[in-house]
Amino acid sequence: MTATSSRWRIVRDDLTNPEVIALVELHLRAAHENSPPGSVLALDLTGLRDPQVTVWSAWDGDQVVGMAALKQLDDRHGELKSMRTAPNALRRGVARMLLDHVIAQARGRGYRRISLETGTAASFTAAHALYENAGFIACEPFGPYSDRVFAAYYSMDV
Repeated sequence: MTATSSRWRIVRDDLTNPEVIALVELHLRAAHENSPPGSVLALDLTGLRDPQVTVWSAWDGDQVVGMAALKQLDDRHGELKSMRTAPNALRRGVARMLLDHVIAQARGRGYRRISLETGTAASFTAAHALYENAGFIACEPFGPYSDRVFAAYYSMDV
């Protein structure tokens, strides 16, 4: 499935393109650099390839500009995973476009709720603003999560 905006295209990704793999690796490195040991819950390539996870990448021509994933928690609940904008595409609207796409996909699947877990360090401030501006609200830990010091949780009804 491919979605196209006037500027970018979003494709369902199979995680075989070297540019997308490099973006996943960047995402994991940044998570480890900005979170205490043992507090990184981001999915690696194996986790993103789980059948319960769908990954989309955003492209500007032949250059990847971002990625996002949606994990099915149950028939009515999905978890936003692995949101990342490529460094050369920051502050151009890529993250919001991908977030809107994932929300639309969740609605299309019949989900009633999307939740997410993110960090609490200052480096996550922009992500918090993105989620809050999209309508996510702070919530209690969900699913397997319990950390209340280094993790923040958001959810929204869709």
